[in-house]
Amino acid sequence: MQLATQNVQLMYHKPVMLSECLDGLRINPDGTYVDVTFGGGGHSMVILENLRDGRLIAFDQDDDAKRQADNIQSRSFTFCQANFRYMKQYLKLNGVTQADGILADLGISSHQIDSPERGFSTRFEGPLDMRMDQKGKLTAAKILNEYPEQELHKIFGMYGELKNARTAAKAVVDARSSKSLTTTLDLKTVLQQIAPRGKENKYFAQVFQALRIEVNQEMKALEDFLHQCGEVIKPGGRLVVMSYHSLEDRMVKNYINTGKPFGELEKDFYGNPIRPFQAVNRKPIEASEEEVNENKRARSAKLRVAERT
Repeated sequence: MQLATQNVQLMYHKPVMLSECLDGLRINPDGTYVDVTFGGGGHSMVILENLRDGRLIAFDQDDDAKRQADNIQSRSFTFCQANFRYMKQYLKLNGVTQADGILADLGISSHQIDSPERGFSTRFEGPLDMRMDQKGKLTAAKILNEYPEQELHKIFGMYGELKNARTAAKAVVDARSSKSLTTTLDLKTVLQQIAPRGKENKYFAQVFQALRIEVNQEMKALEDFLHQCGEVIKPGGRLVVMSYHSLEDRMVKNYINTGKPFGELEKDFYGNPIRPFQAVNRKPIEASEEEVNENKRARSAKLRVAERT
C-alpha cells in the first residue's frame, strides 16, 4: 500500500507499524472505519488519505488529542472525545451501526509520555497523575496514598507483573505513613532500594504501567470494547489491534480465538465454534528491526488482525 505523507506536521506521535496497520484494515475507499485510539492522529491521517467517499470516526478521551483532531478539516472525519469502551453508543449517535474496520493502538502516545506534567514518564519529575481523561477523579497519587496495602500488592502483581509486588506495596505504605507521595520522584525514591540492580529503569516502568492501568481502568475498558466489536464490524470487515504488554495481548488473542476476552471457546449444538472473528495472522506481527531502531516504542508492540466471519 502506498502511504501518503502529507499533513505529517499533525503527527506529534510517531505511529507504530503504520503500513502493517493499514494493510490489516484492507481499506475500502468507500467504507466506514473507526480509529478508537486517535492519539496524535498518525493512523487516522493515513486512513483518511485512503478514503474516497468513505468515513472515519475517531475516539480519544484526551484533551491534547482533541486539539490535534481539531486540525483535521475533512468532511469524512468525525471525532468523539470519549473512552473507546463507549464506542457502540457514540457510533450510534453519529448514525453508524456497522463499520468495515476498527483500529485500536493500545499504547500511550509519545506526546503524553514526554509531557512531565502528566506524570506518565519515569524520565521526568512530575505529579503522580497519569489520567488519560483529565476530568477523571482517580490519580496515581490517590492510589499510592489511599489504597490498602493488599490492594497495592494486587495491582503491582497483576498489572505490573512485579516479582516482588508484596515488598513494593509494603515499601509504599511504610513511606506514606510519614509523608504523602506527590511526585514521580517521590515514588522512584521509595522503590530505589527494592528495584533489581542494573534493571531499575525497567522496574520503574512496570510500576508506572501498573498505576496507569489502574488509574484509567484500562483492562475493563478493553474488555468492554472487545465485546462490542463483533456487533459493530460487518461480515468481511477487519479488527486490527496493537498491544504493548502481555495482559492486553492475551485478552485480544483470546477474544479473537474464542469470542471472549476471558474463558473457553463455546460451541453450538452441532459442534461449530461460536466466535465472531477468524484470525488473519496466527502469530502477532512485530515491528521490523529497522523500525525498532528508529522508534524504541515499537519494540514491545504486537499486532493482531482478525476478520469478521
